Amino acid sequence: MGRTFGFLVCGAVLLAGCSGQSQEQQAPSAAGGEVNLYTARHYDSDQALYDRFTKETGIKINRIEGNADQLIARMRSEGSRSPADLFVTADAGALWRAQQAGLLQPAQSQALGQLPANLREPGGHWFGFSRRARGVAYNPAKVQAADVDTYEELADPKFRGRICVRAADNIYNLSLMGALIEAWGEQKAEQWARGIVANMARPPEGGDRDQIRAVGAGICDVAITNSYYFIRMASGEEAADRQIAQRLRLGFPSLAGQGVHINISGGGVAKNAPNRDNAVRLLEFFASPAAQQHFAQFNNEYPASPEVAVPAPVDAYPLQAANPMPVATFAAHQPKAQAVLTRAGWR
Repeated sequence: MGRTFGFLVCGAVLLAGCSGQSQEQQAPSAAGGEVNLYTARHYDSDQALYDRFTKETGIKINRIEGNADQLIARMRSEGSRSPADLFVTADAGALWRAQQAGLLQPAQSQALGQLPANLREPGGHWFGFSRRARGVAYNPAKVQAADVDTYEELADPKFRGRICVRAADNIYNLSLMGALIEAWGEQKAEQWARGIVANMARPPEGGDRDQIRAVGAGICDVAITNSYYFIRMASGEEAADRQIAQRLRLGFPSLAGQGVHINISGGGVAKNAPNRDNAVRLLEFFASPAAQQHFAQFNNEYPASPEVAVPAPVDAYPLQAANPMPVATFAAHQPKAQAVLTRAGWR
C-alpha cells in the first residue's frame, strides 16, 4: 500500500449509462489497495465514477483537487516523495506542462491503445478520455451560420467591435492559438490574433460563460467558447442561462478545412507514483466506453472515441467534423502561442 494523504469527498450521484456492465465486471477484484488522484476536474458527477471503480476493483481513491498549475506546482515541490499516482486535468496544454516538468511517466496497455491516436501523447505520457470543441456562440438575429464557419472569418473586419473572448493567458485560448500556429504558421496566426483584438467588443474579462452571457445581453454578437459551457447553460438548472442559450446558436468553425479545433480532458501516471499499477487501472477505467459516456453526459463533453455513442444532452449538438490534429502537437506550441498573443496586444 502506498503513501496516504487526506482527500476531499463529494456527494455521490448515480452513475448513468453503465448498466451494460456484466456481473463479472461489477464484482470487486482481489486487487484492493489505493490510488492517489490529483485532479483539476471539480465536478461532483465524477464521484460516481470513483465509487464505481472502487466497487469493481476494491481500490480506494484518495482525491486531492486544485487547478492544474497548483497541482503541478505541488507535485514539483513534493519531488520523489510525492504521493501522486495519477494527474487528471482539462486541456492538452496543461498535460503537456506536467510532462515538460518531468512529472509524468509513460504507460502502455491494450485498453489505452484503443483511444484515438490523435488524443494521446505519442510516448504514452498522457491520454484523452473526453473531447470538447472550441467553437462560437452567436446571435442568429445578427450573424449567419456561414459567417462563422471558419476561424479566419472571426478576424474579418465585418466583426469589428462584435466579438467577446476571455484573456490571452487562458489555457483554452493558448491551445487554440497553438493549433492555428500548427495549421497556418506563426505569421498568419499572429495576423489572426491581431484581427481578433481589433474585433473585440470589450477587453477580455471573465470565463467562457461570461462571454456567452455578453452575447445574450447584446454586448457582442459572437463569443469564442468551449462547447460544453454552452451546452451546460442550455441544459442546466439556471433559467436565465437556459433562456440565453435558447436565443443563441452554437457554431463549430473549421480549421484548415478539417473541422473544429478539439481539445481534451485527460490524465497521465505520475512520475513517482507509489501505486503505479492502480494508477494505470484507473486511467484505463476512465478510458472505458462507459466512463467516456459518463463524462459526456454529466459534463457536456464528447466521448473521446467517435465509436462511443454521444449521450443527451450533448447529442443535440453533433460534431459535423472534428479536426484530427494531434493534441500533443498544438499543446507543445504553448510558449509560441503566448508570445504571439502578447505581440498581438491580446491581454
